[in-house]
Amino acid sequence: MQQKAKQLWNRYHEQLTYLIFGGLTTALNILLGIVFRAAGLSTTINTLLDNLLCILFAYFTNRRWVFQSRSCGKAAIREFGSFVACRLGTMALDVCVMWLGVDLLGAMLFGDSDHMVWFLFVKVFSNVLVIVLNYVFSKLLIFKKK
Repeated sequence: MQQKAKQLWNRYHEQLTYLIFGGLTTALNILLGIVFRAAGLSTTINTLLDNLLCILFAYFTNRRWVFQSRSCGKAAIREFGSFVACRLGTMALDVCVMWLGVDLLGAMLFGDSDHMVWFLFVKVFSNVLVIVLNYVFSKLLIFKKK
């Protein structure tokens, strides 16, 4: 049984560690979203700030533990630049989904009242879209094996 588990870990290490660290990044994103919303920040500013902090966390965890990148020097700078560029793209998607879902649709559904449950629903939905795209970008463009 232990040997089988080790074989599965070795075979799916990248996907499993991406799930783990992607889950942690998502949890951080949602927690920061709740904190920033409670602080009274607008949906757009909230989403921009939580994304910027999560981009840094995700880069270092993805580089070290998920894709085990050994790039250094100019290659590491290019890798970081590619990572940030792709994440800024998915951040733009996240901002749009949150603005449409919370500020427009949420306002139509609930009026002026602040619905944290709806905010969380839209936040989780947006995170699912972002996670999938981020994995594809990381796998195919940023941390591709040579």
